[in-house]
Amino acid sequence: MAQVPQTFFDALAVRTWCGLALETLGRAREEIDAINVYPVADGDTGTNLYLTVESAVAAVEAVFAGHAAGSEAPAGAGSAGDGGPGEPTLADAARAMAHGALIGARGNSGTILAQLLRGMAQVLADGEAARADGRGLRLALRHAADSARRAVAHPVEGTVLTVASAAADAADGAEGDCGTVARAAYDGARTALAATPGQLPVLERAGVVDAGGRGLVAVLGALVETFTGERTRAVAGSACTGPSGDPHARVDPAGGHTLVDGAPGECTDGAAAVPDQEGPAFEVIYLLEAEEASVERLRERLDALGDSLVVVGGDGLWNVHVHVDDAGAAVEAGIEAGRPHRIRITHFGAGDVHTTGAERPPRERAQRAVVAVVPGEGLAGLYTEAGATTVLARPGEPPASGELVQAVRRAHAREVVLLPNDADLRHTAAAAAEQVRTEGIRVALIPTRSAVQGIAALAVHEPDRRFDEDVVSMTSAAGATRYAEVTVAERQSWTMAGICQAGDVLGLIDGDVAVIGSDLAVTAETVLDRMLSAGGEMVTLVLGDDVPDTVAGHLEDRVREGYLAVDTVVYRGGRQGALLLIGVE
Repeated sequence: MAQVPQTFFDALAVRTWCGLALETLGRAREEIDAINVYPVADGDTGTNLYLTVESAVAAVEAVFAGHAAGSEAPAGAGSAGDGGPGEPTLADAARAMAHGALIGARGNSGTILAQLLRGMAQVLADGEAARADGRGLRLALRHAADSARRAVAHPVEGTVLTVASAAADAADGAEGDCGTVARAAYDGARTALAATPGQLPVLERAGVVDAGGRGLVAVLGALVETFTGERTRAVAGSACTGPSGDPHARVDPAGGHTLVDGAPGECTDGAAAVPDQEGPAFEVIYLLEAEEASVERLRERLDALGDSLVVVGGDGLWNVHVHVDDAGAAVEAGIEAGRPHRIRITHFGAGDVHTTGAERPPRERAQRAVVAVVPGEGLAGLYTEAGATTVLARPGEPPASGELVQAVRRAHAREVVLLPNDADLRHTAAAAAEQVRTEGIRVALIPTRSAVQGIAALAVHEPDRRFDEDVVSMTSAAGATRYAEVTVAERQSWTMAGICQAGDVLGLIDGDVAVIGSDLAVTAETVLDRMLSAGGEMVTLVLGDDVPDTVAGHLEDRVREGYLAVDTVVYRGGRQGALLLIGVE
């Protein structure tokens, strides 16, 4: 369905822009991956940008859904500048966009894009105005470019930073509404992108433009479409030129590479001319909870350890990206600065970057693998020990479908069993499964609704038997496991068990609130009794960080004294959102 152009930058425009940017990057992702030669020729810039924007889209959609759910509030309950009944404010949407991009940022270019969006959000959310005009968009683009440049330890010209600065410069000279400013920024970025091969020798040798800059031009093209309704023409990734010197002499409408027919200097797809590179062996990325003073010291330490250092964020939450030879030292530096999580370490090897395919044979695919979403570090370790490839989902930070796709690829198997372990992730997991099936991977999605159901499924997993038989056995084990969680109410609300107040201890059985109490141990015991009233052979308890071991001991005693022949196993889940997870098989 065609998008309705937005006159001003309001919450709906943020939502529209994010959605269009994701669609545009989806069309251009493979081309951007193919021309990725700087700072590392790892062929994933387009994918990383897509995943970053996908996370931003999910965060914005969650804000709109939350406001829609609360739209029955009494008339007049909103504040000045709100988006009307059921709609978030511009500040709400912009902050959600920035936060989503921050927690989902992938790779060097994705991290920089997250800072660009954060810089824009800081201006758009200032003063809680209901909407921004052309002047506000100009200021947002300028602040975005400047803040992104400051986030990079050693800015290099001919990269996405150059393209962002050019976009802001062009917008500065534009007078008019948001559509006029967006068009100027896009044209300025496009011109700067065409010049990047002349600024970076590695791009010139490969015959391509900067991949990160190409992605930013796509995102700005989506901004133009948001305000004008007009789709910008695709931009070529090849830097090949004809007699006119125009790198965009003929553009493939589908977004492919551009070549000038029979022109001097004609070349092939830039991916075929990737130069040899040497550099650090690992890419390290993590989210970090830390104070700003600690982050400044972290920057100095990481800068001494490696290169391609980008640290973005603020207000206590940061996204750290660096290329190093000593990945452990980079993580240890984060631990000293604060609390790192969502740690991702990628080895640039096996034909990816610093070696050629001829030097090292491709890794043989495994026959079968299990990919599971887990809510805490403790369970991630447990699942990994059992042979699963894990995706960590922290409270309020559900993984996007692209992240699940990457995990399936990382598992490197012909057959994959996917365990979402969350009812809300079923559609996300289904989308991921559908995508990887197009790559020839056989995927079975078992609709596990809790990590304890995933544990039960993994316990009966046998990779040596037929795939269908294994899936049936795992599905049966998961389905035979009742699940519950004990958590704390954040606000007053109606539940199946009555009205709860903020601070009440809630016991949820199979997703519905069944018990409302004031004491953790007592509430958990009541939940456990209700679950075991229908019988059971095994109780699984997964304790969060804030739950003392005495609670587990109390529940174990309760099972031993009240239920004969029922075994209990206890795990530490880490920071998993719920205080306690319970499974009964």
